[in-house]
Amino acid sequence: MILVLTCEHGGNDIPDSYKFVFNNASKQLQTHRGFDLGALDMFEYLKDLAQFSMYSKTSRLLIELNRSLHHNNLFSEFTKPLKSEHKKNIIETYYLPYRNRVESEISKYIVNDEHILHLSIHSFTPKLNSIERHCDIGLLYDSSKDLEKEFSKQFKSQLNIENPDLNVRFNYPYLGKADGFTTYLRKQFPKKYIGIEIEINQKFSKSNLMEYHLKETLRLAIQSCL
Repeated sequence: MILVLTCEHGGNDIPDSYKFVFNNASKQLQTHRGFDLGALDMFEYLKDLAQFSMYSKTSRLLIELNRSLHHNNLFSEFTKPLKSEHKKNIIETYYLPYRNRVESEISKYIVNDEHILHLSIHSFTPKLNSIERHCDIGLLYDSSKDLEKEFSKQFKSQLNIENPDLNVRFNYPYLGKADGFTTYLRKQFPKKYIGIEIEINQKFSKSNLMEYHLKETLRLAIQSCL
């Protein structure tokens, strides 16, 4: 099993050529809307387990790497008003190089008859629209895919062996079959690809760093499942 590790929302960087769009967005860029707090730190802690890893620090408010090109939220309210040539440039400079590189690397392994476990590291805000989210770690997968279902069950069991107090939920706070990078990749590689999004509650993140014990818990659980 080849482990591929990615982090689509690792930072809130805005390229110099588009900073004029975000003159009044400094607050939003610092929140969960700008990036996934603590996700890159978790990714860095785990990446040596992977045969291939890739991350992006470009803010999701410039372009959403975890959405398809046709999705209504590919561009944020800041970039939607941009002219088509600017949008095309953003897609060609920041979106396609990331997505194509990950897809290409997975393809190389699958051509060599390898099976892929792709873990995409994300984090979520503890409270959204004044509603508290009761979850520590969410495992997002496609319930119609038996291998993804079985892996998620095994992974949850290992996480709870390492820490019985963790509240691990399936397809929460989002559905694994909703539009996303793993959803796209499942269609490209229907037989030898397992795509799981790991959603970590941002209550574990302080100063953009995840708690050490949680990082070690995920690391040990992943190692047990490989």
